[in-house]
Amino acid sequence: MSELTADAVLARLHALQSDEELQKYQRYFKFGKGEYAHGDRFIGVRMGHVFNLAKEMIALPPAEIERLMESDIHEARAAAMSIMAKQYAAKKTTPERRQELYDLYLRRHDRINNWDLVDLAAYYVIGPHLVDRPRDILHRLARSDSMWERRTAILGTFAFIRRGEYGDTFAIAEELMNDPEDLIHKAAGWMLRSIPDRAALSAFLDAHAARMPRVMLRNAIEHYNPEDRTRYLAMGKKSA
Repeated sequence: MSELTADAVLARLHALQSDEELQKYQRYFKFGKGEYAHGDRFIGVRMGHVFNLAKEMIALPPAEIERLMESDIHEARAAAMSIMAKQYAAKKTTPERRQELYDLYLRRHDRINNWDLVDLAAYYVIGPHLVDRPRDILHRLARSDSMWERRTAILGTFAFIRRGEYGDTFAIAEELMNDPEDLIHKAAGWMLRSIPDRAALSAFLDAHAARMPRVMLRNAIEHYNPEDRTRYLAMGKKSA
């Protein structure tokens, strides 16, 4: 097993670098001025390799995870978030360590600055940590100036959805309807689509479809039959 340090992870990432993979990232992410990935640095490591490395380094101490988060290399931050998520979910992880990981995520959200980085850990750290705790933090994040904190807010509700609790998802999705970013609308629609209680989701859509952003609405109704999708999209055209 490799030494459990950020430097060891970085060395492995550089060894896995591929120019072909780097070209894929350059096509996939938006790097233009004003775009969400502007200024981000990729070296070209396939995400499958990043995730395998995270499994190997699952016991990395939080201080070393934070060092990875501070890297300007995107794949290093992705590794940090994947390690954080896997470590939080591990059965042998203590409650004290889970609290450390949760606190680290929120304290260094400035380094969780792309949609994939949020998605790698918000589901597995933030939501699960708040299942039996007050959830006010998610509603505060939903009002943040940072689009990535707002994405954490809605994706963090997935753990509640899995428990049959939809109130926070509905409330935060409603709060994000006026958000200026499509990436936030997609995330909110994604969480709405994940709600298995069709009656509860339909009641929410009946009340809000007319003012939902088109992207959010389309994602939310993806599992509906064609007739119902057409009906909800027609409602949405009032504000489209």
